[in-house]
Amino acid sequence: MDPLALIEDYLSDQENGMKNLITGFLNQVMLAEALQQAGAAQYERTDARKAHRNGYKDRSLKTRYGETILRKPQFREFPFETQVFGRYARVEKALVNAIVESYLQGVSTRKIQEIVSHLGIDQLSPASVSRMAKNLDDQVQAFFLRPIEQAIPYLFVDASSYKIRDGARYVTKAVLVVAGVRDDGYREILGARITDCENEEFWSGMFEELNERGLTGVQLVVSDGHTGIQKAAEAAFLGASWQMCQVHCTRAVLRNIPRKHQKEVVEGLKEAYGNEQRLQELADDLNAGGYRKAANTIERFLPGLMSYTAFPKPHGKRLRTTNMVERVNRELKRRTKVVGVFPNEESLLRLVGSILMDINEEWVTGRRYLTMEKE
Repeated sequence: MDPLALIEDYLSDQENGMKNLITGFLNQVMLAEALQQAGAAQYERTDARKAHRNGYKDRSLKTRYGETILRKPQFREFPFETQVFGRYARVEKALVNAIVESYLQGVSTRKIQEIVSHLGIDQLSPASVSRMAKNLDDQVQAFFLRPIEQAIPYLFVDASSYKIRDGARYVTKAVLVVAGVRDDGYREILGARITDCENEEFWSGMFEELNERGLTGVQLVVSDGHTGIQKAAEAAFLGASWQMCQVHCTRAVLRNIPRKHQKEVVEGLKEAYGNEQRLQELADDLNAGGYRKAANTIERFLPGLMSYTAFPKPHGKRLRTTNMVERVNRELKRRTKVVGVFPNEESLLRLVGSILMDINEEWVTGRRYLTMEKE
């Protein structure tokens, strides 16, 4: 890295000069890490050597000055680890772990080598997979058991499904994610669990665990229409209201409406949401038109469709749906798609937990989600 050349680059093109400076610096950081991990310099003869160099692998890293291509050192004996790739290293380890664990258990062989190689790892033994899993499990468990230090007035709950191997069978299970908006307006991931049912007993256990970790101040719980969530929330958070997600409500109503009339019903629901009288009139119209089940759906959820209106009006758009946590689940789906079928629940929770930790870091250090009244 020639300092004079870097200065000349910066003077002629500041953005490109900064990118070159970052690239050179981070490459030097990885060389220093390689020296520490190997226990010896390149070509140095010493009994303290722990590993031998095995060339480099190009690795991209996005920065505020654009994408840089770094030269990541490789070892023959074990994978090289670096802090350069920071927050995404944890997710990559979890992803590699899930893929290789699947491969070792015979779940899938499609594109395994290509994926692992793309992530900068040429080979992994069962022992190294086990060590990686232990380290990740400790981090994920610490994240899910950490104290909840701020009041959470708004709680959001949503689920997504994944395929898991169960002996010779493949079963579908749900990952339930609970997130909240703190009293300072920032979002936070509070917990996640794997389950094959969403009954009241399950939700009572999860809400009780959140309370034990310090959850306080819950005023509104936003979810889909599972009665188990409603009953558990009423018992766990005395004085809190329940809000039925308007998107889930619309989907439930449309399941009992012929396709040719669905557009009209959707428009009617959009106009009626936020007005209890209009919702009842729409239910009456649907019943009169022969769509009794659709009408019953609106009437069943009606008490929970208006709860968000009791809170500050600027918050309403955020509180009437589970969109905040649904976006989290879409991101989980996108980033776990490459695994396909998970070898077990532990592997799924390991990867999901690692991704949720990254999302949580973005939330608590990013932009404020809501402006709270006390401010």
